[in-house]
Amino acid sequence: MKLLTITIPSYNSQDYLERCVESLLPGGDDVEILIVDDGSTDRTPEIADGYAQKYPNIVKAIHQENGGHGEAVNTGIRNASGLYFKVVDSDDWVDGEAYHAVLGALAEISRGGKPLDMLVSNFVYEKEGVKHKTVMKYTAMLPQGRIFGWEEARHFHKGKYILMHSVIYRTQLLHDCGLELPKHTFYVDNLFVYVPLPYVKNLYYLDVDFYRYYIGREDQSVNEKVMIRRIDQQIKVNKMMVESVDLWKLPNRKLRKYMFNYLEIITVVSTIMLIRSGTRENLEKKRELWKYLKDYDLRLFWRLRNGIMGHAMNLPGRGGRKISVAAYKISQKVVGFN
Repeated sequence: MKLLTITIPSYNSQDYLERCVESLLPGGDDVEILIVDDGSTDRTPEIADGYAQKYPNIVKAIHQENGGHGEAVNTGIRNASGLYFKVVDSDDWVDGEAYHAVLGALAEISRGGKPLDMLVSNFVYEKEGVKHKTVMKYTAMLPQGRIFGWEEARHFHKGKYILMHSVIYRTQLLHDCGLELPKHTFYVDNLFVYVPLPYVKNLYYLDVDFYRYYIGREDQSVNEKVMIRRIDQQIKVNKMMVESVDLWKLPNRKLRKYMFNYLEIITVVSTIMLIRSGTRENLEKKRELWKYLKDYDLRLFWRLRNGIMGHAMNLPGRGGRKISVAAYKISQKVVGFN
């Protein structure tokens, strides 16, 4: 069995796929790299096959009809033979020194006999045209260099969440929780992190800047204009998060609080994008989203509505919307959001 499976969802990635794969090859035989070609129409399939032929013990190329990012991740999970599982998007890459530290930690833990559910490391916003890189670190929230439970996690500040870039899951845990991401839907990375969390009994935080998250392309899914154009998919994911876990039944208080806060920030992103668009249609969708929350779970609605961010998103009138947008601009600077 391989130590780590890394899945690279790839759609028309010919311009950057090689940089991604080259950063992962130094993992050697400990690593299985699955390049999932999601119905690409450029040279992506050719590049994937080339690496699979050159490194048959490390790289596998999987070709499928276009199903979107989520289906490419699903395919990776279904075909993974590694003890642990990581997603690296095709336009991102990893830091070599940190990579070896992550593999070393996973190897040492696996020899210890006690299964680890989730490893967390830092990621860096590689933002186009910005010299000072924002690093998402968890040193203030999580103990370092040892296995621990949720009860030892400290308060997560707004904007400091465990994202797909920072997480490695135990592969069997992803099967146990029944994770199945929707096809042809953007923003499913939030489901990838969120849905398995109630199954995570122990964590390990390694304070290394492992994942390099490239941000700044005009066509990127987190570009604000693109997000507004795809707002229905953001709302779909938001609702799936609400329905996937009954947060009130989670026995661990720290985990429950963290997941409430995570759901709040995703709902805030949905809301602010609807406000930012400025159209009457999207302002109606904002009202519909909050009505859905109220009808689905009244207690959850009030929990989200009365949170600091949720309250800011629901101030009445044009003046309230200006305050909401100002709060969003501050959050942009905090997390380096595109």
